[in-house]
Amino acid sequence: MNRTIKLAMPALIAVFLAAGVEARAATERYNVDPDHSIVGFSVAHMVVSKTTGRFTDYTGFIEMDPEAKTVKTLEATIKTASVDTHHAKRDTHLKSPDFFNIEKYPAMTYKMKSYEKQGDKYAARGDLTLLGVTKEVVLTGTINGILPKDPMGNTRAGFTAEGKINRKDFGMNWSKVLDNGGLVVGDEVDIRLEIECIKQK
Repeated sequence: MNRTIKLAMPALIAVFLAAGVEARAATERYNVDPDHSIVGFSVAHMVVSKTTGRFTDYTGFIEMDPEAKTVKTLEATIKTASVDTHHAKRDTHLKSPDFFNIEKYPAMTYKMKSYEKQGDKYAARGDLTLLGVTKEVVLTGTINGILPKDPMGNTRAGFTAEGKINRKDFGMNWSKVLDNGGLVVGDEVDIRLEIECIKQK
């Protein structure tokens, strides 16, 4: 019995090594194309409406198996000074210590910790670090498709994702109370991502 096991071990090791190589080969890196992506958000304003905005300066990448459509790694860095709500005075306030405090905290980051495929959708759990505070945030969405070759010869992939955070969880506490008891700025922030990536060559 021992002799049989010893003879079989090299073959088993070879199979496992080959499987590992195959798994690694299936994983490809896609870098975010900021020219064709949107990192957006919305938050309640004076109870009756929502203010929308986005960030225009960011980098990120996704490592995934395009055949199985499973994600291994997802990371992003967003420059807080790039916040844009199409209103100069409001953007200046958002960059101040009342909100993003861009001088002290020039960037926020997101790093995925786990990934779960749920039919045609996925749920990514990761750590968002904002204002020096790290909290788990869940992003849910879809892999919209993969284009094997664009006019420039690049392979592209598209993703949509949504999530929610409470800004006060990160110490972003500024607001004013209206006469009716509502807040000028809501606490809950909706995140909306439309991401296009290019496969790294």
